[in-house]
Amino acid sequence: MIKNDRVELNERFCIAFNMLEERGIIVKNDRGGKGIGDFAERILGNRAYGHLIRGFLNDTNDRVISYSQARSFCREFGVNESWMLDGVGSPFGMSAPKVAAPVSALSQGSIMFTSVSAFAGTAVDTGTIDEEKSFFSLPDLKGNGLVAFPVNGNSMEPIIQNGDIVVCRELSSLMDVSDNDIYAVKNNGSLWIKYVQKVLHKKHVSKLKLISANYLEHDPFFEDVNEFTRLYKVIRKITEF
Repeated sequence: MIKNDRVELNERFCIAFNMLEERGIIVKNDRGGKGIGDFAERILGNRAYGHLIRGFLNDTNDRVISYSQARSFCREFGVNESWMLDGVGSPFGMSAPKVAAPVSALSQGSIMFTSVSAFAGTAVDTGTIDEEKSFFSLPDLKGNGLVAFPVNGNSMEPIIQNGDIVVCRELSSLMDVSDNDIYAVKNNGSLWIKYVQKVLHKKHVSKLKLISANYLEHDPFFEDVNEFTRLYKVIRKITEF
């Protein structure tokens, strides 16, 4: 007999699958990369296992998705793993940074603000922009390593909007990355704001998977890391009221 937790896991899988289907990410009978066979290859490792996926989706079938398969589903399609595995949060509602005071409330302080726009959807070549700096403070943010960028682009909407300012704290190590949190990623002269997942090789971070909140318009992609890669965890967003 299938345990209740597996049944509930499968029910959440069906909900997320249907949401992806409604948004055109999955098209069951498609032969151009979005079909059930393509989905099965990404989740189960074999495109011939489409019948298993259909079994998961059929509430009269005894087949249910496993936890390892559910984790693959989360990684491949940006589903919130906490929601998928434990029912916490919402299917695509990864945690958003807290909202701080309006821009007009900023004052002198220890948070470095740079004029380099951290495009949420497009990489910024930081070598071509005059990077002017100023400083401000927020009442509950203290310490070193705080930096703020203006956001330009729509790839993190609706979590972070075009025109918002994000306040970030620099990480001391790539191993400190918490998967599926939001970071500003500075690498090879480019700067992004994305959900981030670590890719490990021999216990070291070799790549980062960068995922947009607006995944219908912006596909996830991978970035190789090196000694110059810098990550800044987004801890506040500032919105003009």
